[in-house]
Amino acid sequence: MSREIIHTDKAPQAIGTYSQAVKTGTTVYMSGQIPLVPETMEMVDGDMEAQIRRVFDNLQAVAQAAGGSLADIAKLNIFLTDLSHFPLVNQVMADYFNEPYPARAAIGVASLPKDAGVEMDAVMELL
Repeated sequence: MSREIIHTDKAPQAIGTYSQAVKTGTTVYMSGQIPLVPETMEMVDGDMEAQIRRVFDNLQAVAQAAGGSLADIAKLNIFLTDLSHFPLVNQVMADYFNEPYPARAAIGVASLPKDAGVEMDAVMELL
């Protein structure tokens, strides 16, 4: 199995021992993205909606670097420190995705890196 490491300066650099994404065949495994601004590596200013939008923007940048788009995501995992933000995720997600939507999980967690309120990772399938 060959692996291609995906990297872009348009998404935050890895803050640990991982790659932004790894492509094997036509499948791209995208690492978790938190609401870091790529240029500063600082958390985005603003409310929870701003955090969610920054995460989708980061995922979009990695998807594009791999030769795809958010429309190619087959599975999306969403991690929230407060599940009361779930309706907001749905609202914002509608601005980034069209039907048919990817399979998805939303998971409540106690904490996330850098005290983020949201993190998302994804699996993308390129045709």
